[in-house]
Amino acid sequence: MTPVRVLTVAGSDSGGGAGIQADLKTMMALGTHGMSVITAVTAQNSLGVQGAWELPVEAIRAQYRSVVDDIGVQAVKTGMLASAPLVETVAELLAGTDAPVVVDPVGVSKHGDSLLAASALDSVRTKLLPVATVATPNLDEVTQLTGLEVTDEAGMRRAADAVLRFGPRWVLIKGGHLSGDAVDLLTDGTEEHWLRAPRLDNRHTHGTGCTLASAVAAGLAKGLTVLEAAVAAKEYVTGAIAAGFALGGGIGPVDHAWRQR
Repeated sequence: MTPVRVLTVAGSDSGGGAGIQADLKTMMALGTHGMSVITAVTAQNSLGVQGAWELPVEAIRAQYRSVVDDIGVQAVKTGMLASAPLVETVAELLAGTDAPVVVDPVGVSKHGDSLLAASALDSVRTKLLPVATVATPNLDEVTQLTGLEVTDEAGMRRAADAVLRFGPRWVLIKGGHLSGDAVDLLTDGTEEHWLRAPRLDNRHTHGTGCTLASAVAAGLAKGLTVLEAAVAAKEYVTGAIAAGFALGGGIGPVDHAWRQR
């Protein structure tokens, strides 16, 4: 029997904690077949990003068509799209694909390294977000996209409204950078759902954003509603953070295989 298929369009993390590597680990852990379109190669470890090299637009388009036209997809997740031409190419490909799309508008790495050219922000707003079933920005990315500085839950609501104006059907604002419980806000502008989990005392959280977005995509591919997929993804990533482990001299990754331990 053919497994449920999920495609990630994102950058490679040579340290294995985030990016394409985190996406594929998440997809496997959640019982789906993960496939990839690599958009950039990074030299990256627990200390930060030492270098990044974007792939040509032709390579992105060829990878995407190769997978979608032959194998097919039930959901697509996007991550690091470093430049405006790359964002616009991926948005065009997604618009012609009949599958839910989770857009993780990756702008800044866990270590504060910029992963998105300033010139690409407008393309994210006008081309990529309008094709998203769910957009999953963290608070730094909210500021990049909307100019809003979020410091509390009321600010998360304002941020969600601002991001929804760019056109995604749903937005999942990740509030992990606030103090107190780890709270995320899922809304389509009509329904509003607050997803809460206790804040865990573990600094090894590399890959949380990629993991959450990939888990949402896996849920949508399996036929869950957006709310069901987000709730399941929140539970999965909370467990992965709890089991996060030291690796190298900096911030270690979450444990994608925590349910199998």
